[in-house]
Amino acid sequence: MNLQQRINAFDALGTFLSQFSRKEIAQKKNIPHNDLFFDGFRHQMKLAGEHNNWFTEENILYAIEGWSQSLTEAKLNKWLKGYATLTTLSTNFAKADSDAAEKADSQKTVAVIMAGNIPLVGFHDFLSVLITGHNFVGKQSSNDKHLLPFLAKYLEYVEPAFKGRIAFTEEKLPEHDAVIATGSDNTARYFEYYFGKKPNIIRKNRNSVAVLTGKETQEELEALGEDVFRYFGLGCRNVSKLYVPEDYDFDAFFKAMYPWHTMMDKAKYANNYDYNKAVYLMSLFDLLENGFLMLKEDESYGSPIATLFYEKYSAPEALAEKLSADNEKIQCVVSSHFRESDITTIPFGKTQQPELHDYADGVDTIEFLTTI
Repeated sequence: MNLQQRINAFDALGTFLSQFSRKEIAQKKNIPHNDLFFDGFRHQMKLAGEHNNWFTEENILYAIEGWSQSLTEAKLNKWLKGYATLTTLSTNFAKADSDAAEKADSQKTVAVIMAGNIPLVGFHDFLSVLITGHNFVGKQSSNDKHLLPFLAKYLEYVEPAFKGRIAFTEEKLPEHDAVIATGSDNTARYFEYYFGKKPNIIRKNRNSVAVLTGKETQEELEALGEDVFRYFGLGCRNVSKLYVPEDYDFDAFFKAMYPWHTMMDKAKYANNYDYNKAVYLMSLFDLLENGFLMLKEDESYGSPIATLFYEKYSAPEALAEKLSADNEKIQCVVSSHFRESDITTIPFGKTQQPELHDYADGVDTIEFLTTI
């Protein structure tokens, strides 16, 4: 199986996923194996939501929409064309397919330990391992275990050469050659202990921040609401902290957040809001709040659900220095008017729409996988 065959298979998977969107779920014609998989995937979506109440249908479909738009032949080719070693590796794997002895040396088995904070959060690692020609063994979080194995089965039907190269386990990981693991700062210590002797990518806690200048339009602030509230703020790409000028007036910000007031209709979100508010009030912290979102002045990056931390700044240059120094704690910086040369920013509303080359923690997964 060469690189183009793998790209074609994921392109077909993207076409299958295009049937599922927030606008409508509608079965299309001329999609391979649709009679076997369409209703089954709807059922898996239902199971995912029942098993994890944070996984609402809207958020599951939002994640699916993103992947259906990314998994096209054009976008996959654009993503991969910059990796010269990938073409060589693909050629070696193709030769190895017809030679068992070579195959053992060429293809590696990569264990991927996934987080479960948002739907399909481990899909990029799944894609990266398989697109580079390696074998995939996944250990999923119990919070997100329904969707990906079903899509893997679809991929095997589209491209039978994937059979035997994809596995999932809930037990001890089988023998493997390299590891990609995502977790908290605490679990990362365990990962480093157990997997430190093998080639690895070990990801820790990261949070995203937004830098406001006071020049934002109402439309930009409304787009920021998507960065804050999508997936209930549970993703590392969700904005969990604001940086604002010393004299910043939050009225426009709160007005722009209002369309998300229906978050309080979700029991788990409302319970977190009530609990965190009670804790803050008993601790006599000063809060700004609007009935569904609290703002607390705090130097930390990771804020609880229904809360945004904020910090004031006076000099953009000093703030840029701070963000650069804390680079390993930050996933994304969101802004439209913060222009500092050392800081790469993302436009408002785009944190949960990463491109294929937007690697978690800034570590190039494809480069890693082509050199193990």
